Amino acid sequence: MKKITQAEINHLINGKAKDQSTLNLSEFYLSEFNLSKADLSGADLSKSDLGKANLSGANLSGANLSKVGLINANLSKADLSKADLSRADMSDANLSGANLNNACLSKSYLNKANLSEANLSEADLNIAYLKQANLNGANLSKANLSGANLGGAILSNADLSDVDLSKASLSKSDLSKANLSGADLSEVNLSGANLSGTNLSGANLSGVDLSDATYNPDTIWPNGFDLKASGATLAS
Repeated sequence: MKKITQAEINHLINGKAKDQSTLNLSEFYLSEFNLSKADLSGADLSKSDLGKANLSGANLSGANLSKVGLINANLSKADLSKADLSRADMSDANLSGANLNNACLSKSYLNKANLSEANLSEADLNIAYLKQANLNGANLSKANLSGANLGGAILSNADLSDVDLSKASLSKSDLSKANLSGADLSEVNLSGANLSGTNLSGANLSGVDLSDATYNPDTIWPNGFDLKASGATLAS
């Protein structure tokens, strides 16, 4: 992996601002660098190590971050719209309030990541790993989460309308007051999930596993759904 100093990367970023060139920082060691509010739009950072780096408020729109290491990185309020984050490792990263609209996060690792209030609308999270991730209040409308692992994730108050969650795992997840209207939940594992106040109107629940899932009187089920045969339990 290639080495670079903080001063050298600051010089490259400043040069990009002047001539609008595309930065090539592929396979660089950038762990713990301070890149807060840096303009890295369209940059190639693929396969680089950005573990524990400070990228808060950075502009990474359209950037190539495939297979990048972002473990414990700070990406709060960063612009990652249309970025390629496929197979990236963002475990334990702070992405609170980040813009990931239309980003590609296929097969990425976001276990225990903080994505609260993040915008993930229309993002591709196919087969992504989000175990115990915090997605409280996040916007995931029309996102592709098919085959994703969200076991134990916090999705309370999240917007999951029209999302594709087919064959995903949401075992023991918190979906309280989440909006799942029109979502595809076919063959989803919702065992032990908290569905109190969840809006499931118009959702596809064919083949869903609701064993030990809990709901309350405010939970909205699809028309015609056989709740008694579902295995879900009314919370006391």
